[in-house]
Amino acid sequence: MSEPHLASSAIVERAGRFLLVRRTKPPATDLFAFPGGRAEPGETPAETALRELQEETGLVGRNPQLFEEFELLPEKGIIGSHFKLSVFRVEVDADQQAEARSDAADAGWYSPAEIEQLPTPDSVRTCVLRLAEELARMKV
Repeated sequence: MSEPHLASSAIVERAGRFLLVRRTKPPATDLFAFPGGRAEPGETPAETALRELQEETGLVGRNPQLFEEFELLPEKGIIGSHFKLSVFRVEVDADQQAEARSDAADAGWYSPAEIEQLPTPDSVRTCVLRLAEELARMKV
């Protein structure tokens, strides 16, 4: 098996809702996912997450905190689809508005219940379930 490509994504949460974009390019075409993508040469995973967030949504993030890491195994028949994905929680100013840019067809804020009904990568579902549990504990 080949070495995985490095990729990062950014989790942005507002009032219990999470920012997702609908992808326009492989390997997750038409799936809803956290803003993210492949690392550029010399970038740290955190820098990749912040850059991809801004490219795909226009949001300027700060204070990236590593939340989870995944190895995304190659998809059958898709060359170059093996990734090491680093997922970061990222802060953004509340007055910033997200809009779909770059390789994102749509950008929107979704509750965990809404995300359950959307086509998403498994990594997004795993993170959202964990985040929803954390948010519920904070309310107690």
